[in-house]
Amino acid sequence: KRKHRKNIARANNKQNIIKNLLRTPVLKNVDLEELKSRFSAAAITE
Repeated sequence: KRKHRKNIARANNKQNIIKNLLRTPVLKNVDLEELKSRFSAAAITE
């Protein structure tokens, strides 16, 4: 019984680690220059 609980807990921990990794955005896919231009344009209009 204890080994069964331990195996389930280990599987859940691995799933949570994967979910946390997927939660963070990938910086390679984000165009930083476009974001900067958007923020500077927003500052100018205000």
